[in-house]
Amino acid sequence: MPPSDHSSIRKRSSSEKSSPSSTPPPLALPAPQAPKSSARSSTLLLAFVSIALSSYYAYSRFYPATSADGISGSYALCSREGSQIYTLDPNNPRAQCVVVHGSKFTSTDHVLSRWYDTTPGQPHVRFLSPGQIVVPGLSDSHSHVLEYGATKQMPLEGTKSIAETVARVRAYIEADPEIFGDKTKFVEGWGWDHTKWLLEEWPNYEALEADPIVAGRPVVLQSKDGHALWVSKAVLHSMEPLPEEVEGGVIVRDSFGKPTGVFLDNAQDLVIRPEPTYKQLQKRFAATVKDAHSLGLTSVHDAGFNPISLEFFRKEAQSTTLPIRVYGMKYFDETAAYWGDSFEKIVRAGNNRLSVRSVKIFADGALRSGGAALYEPYTDNPETRGFMRIAPETLNEVIPRFMRDGWQVNVHAIGDRANGVVLDAFEAALASANVTALRPRLEHAQILAKKDMARFGDLGVIASVQPTHAISDMWFAEDRLGPERVKGLYAFRSILDHGARITLGSDFPVEDMNPLAGFYAAITRVSPEGTSPHGPGGWFPEQRMTREEALKGMTLDPAYASFTEDILGSIEPGKLADFVVLSQDIMTVPPKDVLETRVVATVIDGRPVYGGF
Repeated sequence: MPPSDHSSIRKRSSSEKSSPSSTPPPLALPAPQAPKSSARSSTLLLAFVSIALSSYYAYSRFYPATSADGISGSYALCSREGSQIYTLDPNNPRAQCVVVHGSKFTSTDHVLSRWYDTTPGQPHVRFLSPGQIVVPGLSDSHSHVLEYGATKQMPLEGTKSIAETVARVRAYIEADPEIFGDKTKFVEGWGWDHTKWLLEEWPNYEALEADPIVAGRPVVLQSKDGHALWVSKAVLHSMEPLPEEVEGGVIVRDSFGKPTGVFLDNAQDLVIRPEPTYKQLQKRFAATVKDAHSLGLTSVHDAGFNPISLEFFRKEAQSTTLPIRVYGMKYFDETAAYWGDSFEKIVRAGNNRLSVRSVKIFADGALRSGGAALYEPYTDNPETRGFMRIAPETLNEVIPRFMRDGWQVNVHAIGDRANGVVLDAFEAALASANVTALRPRLEHAQILAKKDMARFGDLGVIASVQPTHAISDMWFAEDRLGPERVKGLYAFRSILDHGARITLGSDFPVEDMNPLAGFYAAITRVSPEGTSPHGPGGWFPEQRMTREEALKGMTLDPAYASFTEDILGSIEPGKLADFVVLSQDIMTVPPKDVLETRVVATVIDGRPVYGGF
């Protein structure tokens, strides 16, 4: 949303201050003689116009203009119940009022006494309803923006079997006359999760061919974690001949060595599918933004701009103001030429809405699909330790190179071996670098050996973690890792206690976009139903975060992790006025009630983009 034009709200000049109601005298123009009655009428008319203009100028000077949303250009939002505004400002952590002028916060508390020092116009005060609170704008530190919009096309999450998943594909085809009538059109969906099926097994193309409506069509279905593709026979044939192996990936085969139609991690790059049109990308983005605003998100970190998404966001930022702040990570393709010294970084473009100054590198696969790189074999599959998607030698070469060229380096690492290898590379690269200027991140940092936990704080590496992953994976994690190794999985408290900085995200659409679901998972480590493998007290409850840490992990920490802590992340004078009004106090309500919290209003640059107050 473009910022409103509040040019009529201005501070008075010195001449205005000395004579606040004066108007410039009219120019003396020669005029013909008029009868006295006519001259008297002209004098009265001129006096009336002069008074009207003086009143208008005085009003526009002292009373703020209002926009279409009914919110004035300068306003205060206050609580009648005390300090219900959580500012995240260490010098003033709680406030009763916050004052906004244009797109920025101008002050907190002491509204009337400080108004004229900080804000033009007369006080325009709005009040929170009973029980409501204000927090800084919420941020998701790890997401997939356009992919989330794509999941709205044909969502596959929640199915209990291969057959139920195929039935959803069939229903989607039957509901779209254009696709139903043309068997050459691609059918794409997202969200299947074989770990949640009653019989945990990889699907295959034969299941798609067994349905007469689905059979013969090009079908590409993305798994929930984004690390596997399930394709139909038509797509499989279009990819032939297939290589025997793919470095950093797996072509799943049956006992006879025949491809089954499932491709893991780097092998997904073999799958041929049509590129989305610009209009389709706009629809996907709009769908994501609509949900994000309704859930209180004002900023998102996109964990992997490919060339298509990068060009889309660049064009959108050039043609309009993005409706949400986007911090993009440019995808690293080790098969392509190095671009760190040639690609021009995008920093706070489009009214502080778009930045692309970080690189995203994949070190390994995912725990759910068995691709996370471990030091020791999987407990439930001793034949494998997972795999690295990139050679350690390549990491040791490109990480310092990107750092020298001024890029923030963000590396996906899930298994303990992958995390250890990446921390080794970070340690070597940071020996001659300024960590505060570069702020490297480990994306996910899921399974950590004890020796590596302390290295986060020692090196200054940011742990970008997703609490909702913990309560999703806790049901199968011990079977996969064993009773000892699982203790290092999602060990948030251990990371924090070693002095590291954590920033929180959801990995949507892999998990629920709702940031309050992440807040709940971080402070409880139980499912939304209040259960866990260790009972209602939580799964490894000693690894819980405090509410203060969780809120900071969704506000000020993401701002630091995206180099915007000077303008975002807290409610402080001079910062951009991004904030959220919540229906109840998530910092004090019983944990089980956190998920009942509603977003009343989401505000970006001082203007509501969702709801109102």
